[in-house]
Amino acid sequence: MTPKQVAEEAIRRMNKKITNEIFLIIQNNQDLMKEYLRAVETHGLDIINRTIGKEVKNAYGLANMNDRENNPLCTLIQSHQKFE
Repeated sequence: MTPKQVAEEAIRRMNKKITNEIFLIIQNNQDLMKEYLRAVETHGLDIINRTIGKEVKNAYGLANMNDRENNPLCTLIQSHQKFE
């Protein structure tokens, strides 16, 4: 691998984990989790998770990837498995 390819591969692997990390922050913070659950009640789980995913993508300048994190630690995003 070239140095550029090593960097690209490392970035690709990190990109897979960023959304999981954001959801873990929500899951592990009592105040954020309460707000998340309120938003789910109002807007629905699918809308909330998609919106969070889009915001993560925008905040970090990520591209959509078919290559998703296979074993997310966060229980809030387990529903993504139906898309794999």
